[in-house]
Amino acid sequence: MSSSTPEQTNDAFLGGQLVLTQPASGYRAGVDPVFLAAAVPAKAGQSVLELGCGAGAASLCLGRRVAGLRLVGLERQAIYADLARHNARQNDIPLTVHQGDLEHMPADLRQDRFDHVIMNPPYFRRDRGTASPDTIREGALGEDTPLTAWLDHATRRLLPGGYMTLIQNAERLPEVMSAMDNRLGSVVAKPLSPRIGRAASLVIVQARKGSRGAFRLAAPLVLHEGAHHMADREHYTPEVAGILRDGAALTLV
Repeated sequence: MSSSTPEQTNDAFLGGQLVLTQPASGYRAGVDPVFLAAAVPAKAGQSVLELGCGAGAASLCLGRRVAGLRLVGLERQAIYADLARHNARQNDIPLTVHQGDLEHMPADLRQDRFDHVIMNPPYFRRDRGTASPDTIREGALGEDTPLTAWLDHATRRLLPGGYMTLIQNAERLPEVMSAMDNRLGSVVAKPLSPRIGRAASLVIVQARKGSRGAFRLAAPLVLHEGAHHMADREHYTPEVAGILRDGAALTLV
């Protein structure tokens, strides 16, 4: 559900528990940040940093599910940093947003450490595709900072024992895995499949700093009921409906 102005829309998330103002065109948050937030095993009193927070969708979905978190976001595009601050205020969820680039973080953020770091890095490599003519959308979806840098900065910001959680295109799982080093362990990969029998389109990856646990490939989360699209309406599975509409947590294993 959404209402709109010529340049912005107000969109309901989590069955209306959260309303986010977003640009009417350009990059717009959909279900991906909701799944990301649902997968974070955060507890009241812990701290969470989101790298590339956009308009705040993932952080605020997490803040709505788990009260008492210290939420911090980093966003390089001013329009989205401002929207994230606005969305935090209008939903009464505390969120501190820093405007800055991943490779040149504000000094106070570089000195901080967190129980969780979450991120939704750009999906598309620009050595394999065509850039969007919309510069704001391209800034959100087109990769100009490599995944290795995203994972390195995320790992640096984690406290010992902290969790890194990200969502990415499934085809890039090998790149995500190769970008991790021995600072991270107990890696879990959770494929997200559109339907039974269909290849995964997205994957959620979680790792723990300082852990030495083995890699686990979890059973896929199937998003839609049935093998085929049968009608022009939602066919989410009950588990997925609970995540998207009720703000339920997503257990990775």
